[in-house]
Amino acid sequence: MTANHPARHAGPPTRPTLAVRSLLFQASAIPMAAAGLIVLVAGWALTVALAVTPLVVPVVVAFGAAVVALGSVEGELANRLLGAGTGAGPRQPMARGFWRKGAAVFTGPPFWRSQAYLLLRVVVGLPMAVVLIAVPAAGLWGITAPVHYRWVPEDGGGHGIDFGIWQVDSLYEASLLVPVGMAVLVAGVALLFPAASLWGRIGEALLPSKRGDDVPAHPRPVAERRRALLLHAGATGAAWAVANFIWVATTRGYYWPFWVAMPLVAILAVHGLAELLESEPTLWRRRGMTRALATHLGVSIVIGAVLVAIWAATTRWYFWPMWPVLGLALVAGAHWVVVVTQRIDHLETVRTGSVVQQETDLRRIERDLHDGAQARLVALGMNLGLAEQKFEADPDGARALVTEARDGVGDALRELRDLVRGIRPPVLADRGLGAAIEALADRTPLAVGVSADVEPRPEDTVETAAYFVVAEALTNAAKHAEATRVDVRLERRGPALRVEVTDDGRGLADPAGAGLTGIRRRVEALDGTLTVSSPRGGPTTVRAELPCGS
Repeated sequence: MTANHPARHAGPPTRPTLAVRSLLFQASAIPMAAAGLIVLVAGWALTVALAVTPLVVPVVVAFGAAVVALGSVEGELANRLLGAGTGAGPRQPMARGFWRKGAAVFTGPPFWRSQAYLLLRVVVGLPMAVVLIAVPAAGLWGITAPVHYRWVPEDGGGHGIDFGIWQVDSLYEASLLVPVGMAVLVAGVALLFPAASLWGRIGEALLPSKRGDDVPAHPRPVAERRRALLLHAGATGAAWAVANFIWVATTRGYYWPFWVAMPLVAILAVHGLAELLESEPTLWRRRGMTRALATHLGVSIVIGAVLVAIWAATTRWYFWPMWPVLGLALVAGAHWVVVVTQRIDHLETVRTGSVVQQETDLRRIERDLHDGAQARLVALGMNLGLAEQKFEADPDGARALVTEARDGVGDALRELRDLVRGIRPPVLADRGLGAAIEALADRTPLAVGVSADVEPRPEDTVETAAYFVVAEALTNAAKHAEATRVDVRLERRGPALRVEVTDDGRGLADPAGAGLTGIRRRVEALDGTLTVSSPRGGPTTVRAELPCGS
């Protein structure tokens, strides 16, 4: 059972199916944005109003449960319609004690991530849905104009379509709208694909993973994501150009295309932010942030810029955007405090785990020395002593004992070499990480492809951690995955070393297994991250990102 049997994999949806699913997802923004707005406004209003009373605790608990429940519904929608690796997440954490129940809501990541996603659906998703539904509808309206134009009433009792500068009141004129409608329909459908890609990545960044937090969805290829972003930018520019053409061809008065461009540019900015955070994770990891927090901050900045643009395009008098911007800043600040608190707790846990792992390794080394090399050296000394006693009386027996002792020396050296390799392989110190991984691949009974670009050379501790990540992944692929090929990629990108090992096995690797848990502790002790993606049927991908200085 390997990835060479394609029949066990469900094929990807066709483009028409993906377009329909994306359109349904956009339509779901209307009820979900309404529900999210009601929950967020009512929840925060009651929380602030009752903040100095004990009633705030049940309100906060109910508020958190409602937010997480809506986030779970959104996760199921993103999974079923967009193919994102999201789903119903874990329940909001509960704590013992009356006041601690309320505090647990604000310290739980699901509350903040779901809230950020719901806010995006309200501020970005709702206008985006209106545009993405209206554009194909306008295209269909133009295509069917020869049928329905005669039933559109006009002033004066006639029938036709009045564009202000053009009166459509004949079959010939209505037929001219058909190619325009087809072009608009194609453009509207084309916009659905980058929209699906955008919301799929936002969902995977903010909503719970269907496979668990340690098994994120397999990311889309970089080239595919870049094409989606370029297509989105091109469609946005085309829509703005069409709006300008209509404005020039009609009144040339009030510049209404601004209101068309503003939400489209805001949506494109969020798409670009998602792509930037996906392709350059060091931008937020080296600042101690999570991707959810970085997304929250970036979207808050986009929303603030939109509000300032609305103010600049309207009154330019009292600067009212300062109040919603202040609210966004306070919520983002609270999110940052929660992330920092959780990071401190995580580092304390990692430090404790590292100490335990170090003691375990020392006991293993002590046991291996005692049962292996030490026992062989004791036997070697006894054989040499017996050989010395028999040297004159029984030369042949003494010679046999010396031969046996020589073989024992070779066995002891091999065991010591294996022991040293388990601590830090000599080839790693002598020739570097790339050569050590190639030597490791040569000893693996699978076809292994290695791509290594690790210059400048990382620190010794980083090289050792990366080596054992690859070693554990290769061992699992050979023993448990029923794989036939493994691809290893090591890449130095700025202040981080990325390690990725992908096999074509049957999947369902256990991220909580003893081997991967030990590797995770080793990586997290260096303030790195380790993720495992292993859906049923494969492929299994182990990714590690290790900080290694600038």
